[in-house]
Amino acid sequence: MKRIALISLGITGLAVACAKAPSMPEPPEGQALFNANCAQCHGVSGTGDGEWADAMDPRPADLTRLSENGQFPRARVLSVIDGYDRTGLPGKDMPEFGLLLEGDTVPVDVGDGVLTPTPRPLAALLVYLESIQQ
Repeated sequence: MKRIALISLGITGLAVACAKAPSMPEPPEGQALFNANCAQCHGVSGTGDGEWADAMDPRPADLTRLSENGQFPRARVLSVIDGYDRTGLPGKDMPEFGLLLEGDTVPVDVGDGVLTPTPRPLAALLVYLESIQQ
């Protein structure tokens, strides 16, 4: 009986060891989401020059200039994209994307050193936006 229990424990341990932790998405994954959901207003390059931008007042933000003093505001960007916090935004035209960006989660450090479970599509957009900062 002990022998069976040890074999069973070994298989369970092996399964846990083989389980892969979710990884952060790469910028191309976020770029595809950006092109499908954001480029109409913010432009393919993210500079606020999308095909709908001329008809908007105020114009969409230049998303290549979100970093301040070399720091990308991850928590703020996530809050704006998902619609949780729009405080201080000049316009109210940006739709809330939170419901469109659900799914499996990945751990994201939003700047406080704590890994926060974040839906993978939202994390992908975050990584892409961080990659286009100038």
